[in-house]
Amino acid sequence: MEDFKIYYDEAADILYLAKEGEESEVIELSTGVNMELDDKGNLIGVEVFKASQMFKNVLKPMEKKLQNV
Repeated sequence: MEDFKIYYDEAADILYLAKEGEESEVIELSTGVNMELDDKGNLIGVEVFKASQMFKNVLKPMEKKLQNV
């Protein structure tokens, strides 16, 4: 996973975990969560739509922890 970079599109509220590669296939893991694969079936990305909603129970505790660092 160290090749993956994390991106967040605030306007669209989409969290991306991605690495270099060309998307060949998208698999919907659950509503609002997609997995992107290259032509060899390797994972090159994960998209989380409505990320702030999906992670709302995690964001506040993380924010508090980061403030204490």
